[in-house]
Amino acid sequence: MSGYIGRAHEREEFRRILAKKKASLVTCQGRRRIGKSRFIAECATEADHHLSFSGLAPREGISRQEQLDAFTETLAAQTRVPRVRLDSWPAALQLLASQLPPQGSAVVLLDEISWMAAGDADFAGHLKTAWDAHFSKHPHLVLVLCGSVSSWIEENILRSTGFVGRCAWQFRLGPLPLPDCAEFWGRRGARISAADKLRVLSVTGGVPRYLEEIDPARTAEENIHDWCFNPGGMLFREFDSIFHDLFTRKAGTYREIVRTLVEGPRTLDQISTALGRERGGSLGAALEDLELAGFLRKDAPFDPATGRSRPREARHRLSDNYLRFFLKYVDPQRERIEKGLFRATALENLEGWESILGLQLENLVLANLDALLPRLKLAHTPLLNAAPYVQRQTQRRKGCQIDLLLRTRRSLYVIEVKLRQNIPASVADEVMEKVVRLKLPPGQSVRTALVYAGALAPALEESDAFDFLVPVERLFERL
Repeated sequence: MSGYIGRAHEREEFRRILAKKKASLVTCQGRRRIGKSRFIAECATEADHHLSFSGLAPREGISRQEQLDAFTETLAAQTRVPRVRLDSWPAALQLLASQLPPQGSAVVLLDEISWMAAGDADFAGHLKTAWDAHFSKHPHLVLVLCGSVSSWIEENILRSTGFVGRCAWQFRLGPLPLPDCAEFWGRRGARISAADKLRVLSVTGGVPRYLEEIDPARTAEENIHDWCFNPGGMLFREFDSIFHDLFTRKAGTYREIVRTLVEGPRTLDQISTALGRERGGSLGAALEDLELAGFLRKDAPFDPATGRSRPREARHRLSDNYLRFFLKYVDPQRERIEKGLFRATALENLEGWESILGLQLENLVLANLDALLPRLKLAHTPLLNAAPYVQRQTQRRKGCQIDLLLRTRRSLYVIEVKLRQNIPASVADEVMEKVVRLKLPPGQSVRTALVYAGALAPALEESDAFDFLVPVERLFERL
């Protein structure tokens, strides 16, 4: 498979598993469109044999028999098995096992496995039995269970007592790092500014399927208009497809949860208040589902002095850039977009555009610590804590909010992230005030950094307020 970008570390891990002289059960999780199936297909090019199956997408009334029929149809297309009608998963899985070649390495992918299991509450049990009785006996087999509904894999495979000790590896694919994202602009990338790339990534994040749609010959604004503000654009109806396929009947509830986070992170109490719901089990479970699906992150602040986590003060952050952009700018304008009334609207004229871009840049920085740490001379320094930080105001201390706080054995790193056309010198005073408000033990050093996109005020470049000034284009560079 040519033209594959990224995942070098994960591919090396898969190569190691494939080289083992025993069968391996592997799970692969991640957000829709993150490239799970493509990743497995790329890894499988190094195997002697590859079989791939996928569950049918959910719809009203879909039955177990329809899933079985789709499975056996695919099996017949990839092997010499005649098209037969099977009425149980034990029979289907046993038939699959009988078709595995006795010699050579093999990769078998059961994709969208939660869909495949629809209509059969015992599917996971049947799979476990088939693994023990058949698949585990193959000396060079990698059986991959893959799906976008990560909560199903967590509940039925990873946390199931039936599969204890059977899973050899868990791949969780996240957004691509910035240096890999830059490759989607191809040779033209060297001529495209970091600002132009950031505007695209403010919508796509590091989601490979979205990045594949980039037309490098067009500006960021032209690409975004094509995807989001055109009724036929890929990202115009993407949100509905994602939530329907992943959450089915709960889609409406989950949609309202993510909507509460569009303007910034919130605690569980703040989310429950905004929704008018109790903060009990169902809301907590929904937030966990959204986090497992790759749309949210829960950031637990830590005590700067001791490093102890403060889970009760954890804030849920909309970490998926596409979701925030869609809910903020596309969803409220659906009717106008469908009538073709939004084509001439400049992105800079969208309400709150600069502030939303700032939140999207924060997400990108938080997802790319590996690229940031060397720029802070921390590539080989053990990192004890890393998270956004919020210090609540009390009678004894003032509050403050820090985009990213890092803690090493001897130092704290206060990191400010700014995206503005012109970044004023007053940013230095703002950060110095945050440092003053931090409650620190004796002997603790504080270092400051500004990660920025835009033009720095001359006074800011000459100021000693920051130990590190990191232009965001540096994060696109490979080390």
